Amino acid sequence: MRAPPAAKRTRAALRTCERFTFTAIAPLDVTWPLFGADREQAWASDWHPMFIWPANAMDQEGMVFKVAKGKKTAVWVNTAFDRGLGRIQYVYFLPGVVVATITLQLTPLAESTHVAVTYVRTALDATANARVREMAEQDRVAGREWELQINTYLSAQSPSRVSYTG
Repeated sequence: MRAPPAAKRTRAALRTCERFTFTAIAPLDVTWPLFGADREQAWASDWHPMFIWPANAMDQEGMVFKVAKGKKTAVWVNTAFDRGLGRIQYVYFLPGVVVATITLQLTPLAESTHVAVTYVRTALDATANARVREMAEQDRVAGREWELQINTYLSAQSPSRVSYTG
């Protein structure tokens, strides 16, 4: 019996890990639902998921949705939506480019919420390394944008809340 052919060796695919933190100016009970894929649409103007399951958008573990990324479409799965642990996680696959895991850890901080976000991206092929590197560079500075967008939204929702000045 012949041995199977050896796997072809190619350049290594890139794996990145970027983290950022920020404070949302509302208690955890208010901010928690805003990090689900459906409710995020209220504060993130460039976020437009197309829900597959459940058919009627409902933020929950196991939900599946698509997001257009240029000429491609990423398939997302919510792998954790655990209010008790303050943990939300998504995994998405962008064909020919990347598999990404996005983990959010929300922690009460007096009348605010501390938000820690980790992006782990793995290129599916070395030819996607440059694109994944660009994504990681965007991840590295995304915290400020997330903080500005959600706190602007929260300030508008509650006039009694201290206005967010960035």
